[in-house]
Amino acid sequence: MARGRFVPWQAVMLLLLALLAGCATTGGGKDVAVGEQIAVQALAMTGKPYRYGGSGPTAFDCSGLVHYAHRQVGIQVPRTTAQQYRHAKRVPRSDLRAGDLVFFRIQGKLSHVGLYTGDGRFVHAPSSGRSVSIAHLDNPYWRKRLVGAGRLY
Repeated sequence: MARGRFVPWQAVMLLLLALLAGCATTGGGKDVAVGEQIAVQALAMTGKPYRYGGSGPTAFDCSGLVHYAHRQVGIQVPRTTAQQYRHAKRVPRSDLRAGDLVFFRIQGKLSHVGLYTGDGRFVHAPSSGRSVSIAHLDNPYWRKRLVGAGRLY
């Protein structure tokens, strides 16, 4: 995937999530729709640059992206990864749904968070010099660093 560019498959994913968010009425109803709306907000920021302390809409760090996406749907959440981890209701990986948070341990400490978008993927603001992008939980790098998942809505 090209850095900083919005590619057609991302547009399709945004459209599908938006459609799902508009008609989710079963299997969790309102909560499912809210989670999908959070995921859509985060996906819409794909390509925005990483900036430490950034909380949008022009640049983000990982927890800033989570904070921003929730705020766009009217939900106030803590600002840092550690605070988000402490406040999130734990969710087993098998029960992940769009809008849930996935937490990672980098260099020995809990220091990264992304927003699950479905189908094993998550959107995140990875690191300095990179931009908001989509990654897969089964990528060996992320798989071995996954600490847990949680929900703030």
